[in-house]
Amino acid sequence: MSTGYWAHETAIIDAGATIGEGTRIWHWVHVCGGARVGARCVLGQNVYMANRVAIGDNVRIQNNVSVYDDVTLEDDVFCGPSMVFTNVINPRAHVSRKDEYLRTLVRRGASLGANSTIVCGNTIGEYAFVGAGAVVTRNVAAYALVVGTPARRIGWMCRCGVRLANELGEVRCGACDLGYRIDSMECLAL
Repeated sequence: MSTGYWAHETAIIDAGATIGEGTRIWHWVHVCGGARVGARCVLGQNVYMANRVAIGDNVRIQNNVSVYDDVTLEDDVFCGPSMVFTNVINPRAHVSRKDEYLRTLVRRGASLGANSTIVCGNTIGEYAFVGAGAVVTRNVAAYALVVGTPARRIGWMCRCGVRLANELGEVRCGACDLGYRIDSMECLAL
């Protein structure tokens, strides 16, 4: 009987997990029974998906990423190799805080660079770009390019993944010609 997705023989997919058509699941992945994974996703080697995780369509999760409870990734999100999600703001081994998990939302089209860390309780805006190694400790605006520890905005990104001119007002992407209106606090697609 066809499942509609492909999984490597070493993958563990618990009963109850929902996995969309055309998704590819690689070596040593564990998808827990309550996880929901959309269509046409790729789960790279050694990915862990907890029970209360929702993944949209066409999401790419590279090797060595753990997606913990209360994380939602909308469609077209990219998670770079070894990037990190958290779900407890003040963990202690001797204190159970499973009832204190904070929700993390990554909006459509966002990219999370290799080895970046997303501290729980934050929202990453649509098509935002979190640079490699950045530590996100607060919400990230749509189309924002953030880098550093803690992450700070240094510019804006087009939907196609090209950095926009560092100007206020109307700008166009030099690669795909999409237009944006930029002010000191936000970037809006025209």
